Amino acid sequence: QVQLVDSGGGLVQAGGSLKLSCAASGRTFSSYVMGWFRQAPGKEREFVAAIRSVGGNTYYADYADSVKGRFTISRDNAKNTVYLQMNSLKPEDTAVYYCAAGLRMHSSRSSYDYWGQGTRVTVSS
Repeated sequence: QVQLVDSGGGLVQAGGSLKLSCAASGRTFSSYVMGWFRQAPGKEREFVAAIRSVGGNTYYADYADSVKGRFTISRDNAKNTVYLQMNSLKPEDTAVYYCAAGLRMHSSRSSYDYWGQGTRVTVSS
């Protein structure tokens, strides 16, 4: 069982930055693929980014096209925490952001078994 707690959301102007954090419980954090998803009002929850450990301090990350070059996902296995650094934010990035944990690297929601409670990000124009 893994429990996830998201934090770091807030209100920011377009072009600004925010860093989201997701703290995980459990002893096997490093074995999980960690992902970030977001859900805008009236829309489906969509994939943002995911990261997995490939050995030592080497990680593999994947991103949705809409955030490539602007967002960076990272993880600290010693702290059981995953981060999402969001730069050059746009109004269309406004959503509730959720972290998720699973065993398979994929952009599908069904690949993730555990979810955080979500943290709201609002980008004003």
